[in-house]
Amino acid sequence: MAKILGSWSGMRKYLEEEMLYEPLRGKVRYNCTAYAGMDGCRIFEVFFCGKLFKQFSWETVNSRFISEGLSRKTGSMSIAEYWVGFQELLGKYPMNVRSEYTDGEFADALEKYRNSDIRTSLFSDDPIVKMFAILDRRAGKRTLDAMGDSIAEGPEWLRRVYEFRMEPGRL
Repeated sequence: MAKILGSWSGMRKYLEEEMLYEPLRGKVRYNCTAYAGMDGCRIFEVFFCGKLFKQFSWETVNSRFISEGLSRKTGSMSIAEYWVGFQELLGKYPMNVRSEYTDGEFADALEKYRNSDIRTSLFSDDPIVKMFAILDRRAGKRTLDAMGDSIAEGPEWLRRVYEFRMEPGRL
C-alpha cells in the first residue's frame, strides 16, 4: 500500500478544504480507521451529506466476493480460513471489473491523484482517482459535462459521485 502522503489529518484537510469544489464543502467527509490487529490495513470511508457513501477495505472487497459466490465462507471458519484465496481472487478481478476496492487501492489512487494534473486524473482508468478529480475544485463544468457519456459507462457508484458534483445534495 502506498503511504498516505503526510498525516491523515493533513490529507483530509487537503481533500475536504483545499481541493474540494466549493459548493460541496461541509458535505463531503473522508475518514480513515485502523483497528488493532489489522496488520496495517485500514478502512477508508467517504461520506456525503453525513451518510456513508463508500468504504474501501479488504473486508468490503472480500464480502463482495462472498456475496457474488466467488468465495465460499461459513460461520464457523477461522479468520485465516476467511481470507484463503483472497489475493488470488483480487488478481483475477482487477479494479476495472469490480465495484469494491481495498484500502491499498484507495491509498495508491490518492497518491496518483496528488501527483497528477487534474486532466490526467479526470480521464484516469482508475475509478478512485477519477472520484477525487470529479470532486476537485479545478474540474470545470464544461469538462465535467463533456465526461457525462464516459461516466455513464463506468461503475454505478462513480455515476453517483458525478451526479452529486453536478447537483450537490442530489444523493
